Formats: sequence, C-alpha cells, structure tokens
Amino acid sequence: MVSSIEIQSILEKHPGARRDSLIPILQEVQEKDGYLSREAIVRIGAHLGLPASKIFGVATFYNQFRFQPQGRFHIQVCRGTACHVKGSARVLDAIEQALEVASGQTTRDGMFSLEVVACMGACGLAPVINVNGDFFAGVAPDEVKKILDTYRRKAADEAQTN
Repeated sequence: MVSSIEIQSILEKHPGARRDSLIPILQEVQEKDGYLSREAIVRIGAHLGLPASKIFGVATFYNQFRFQPQGRFHIQVCRGTACHVKGSARVLDAIEQALEVASGQTTRDGMFSLEVVACMGACGLAPVINVNGDFFAGVAPDEVKKILDTYRRKAADEAQTN
C-alpha cells in the first residue's frame, strides 16, 4: 500500500492544486500502488479541498481506477465485438467460476485478479485473455483451468526458490 509519506510526496508535486489536477493525482497514486486506497482518497480530497465522496465519485466514473489491490496474476478478458462473437462471455464465466470471483475482484489469497476490458486490439485472435502481459489466443472455456494451473505452478515454483 502507498504509504502516507508517498501520498504526501505526490501531493507536494501539485502545490495549490484544484479540481483540474484530480485525475493526474489519482493516476500517480494508482501507478505507485496499483489501486486507490481509502486513505489515499481521503488525503487527496483534503489536499484539493474536496470531499472524499466527490473524489470517489470521479474515480468510479472512469474504469481505469481500481479500489482494491490487483492479484499477483492480473487477468484481463477481452469483451470487444470480435471476442464477444467468438465466445468470450463463456470464457469469462469459466474464469469467474474457477476463481470464485467476479470481474473487478481479487481472489482471497491475492493470487489472481480479474478485469473485463473493452478491447485488446487482438481481434484476429479472438477470444483473447491476458495474464500479466502474456496473451492467450482462441481461448475456450475448457482451457481456463489449465491456464490458471500454469500460474499456480509458477507461484509455487517461485516460492520454493525463495
């Protein structure tokens, strides 16, 4: 989590900031930690002289902002037109069932987080998912378990070497 000191250093880069600085500040804070904590929203609101509810309202309007930490393995499921036509809804359902989370959530163990995106620009490879930058093309629902197991093994292997 971004510490109070780190939040303060970001805010100090925006002296006398007003409402028009809100989005860049939110982006900087999220870039540091991967999400916007409640503490960060309150501190940003105090700095800008805005209620935290306004900060939260703006942040929830834009789908780029997250309010909980991402998992170690962040899964993005493309729901663009080509992926939709090729069955990405079924792939998403398979992932949600396998991980027992909905889009926008992180598994209890912090291993996986799930996000739906509008388009990944890989329409010819539909349906597509992305796990930490690794793309999987033509994914079928019955392949989801194998993909997730690959990352579980990777985490286990890394844990043994550390």
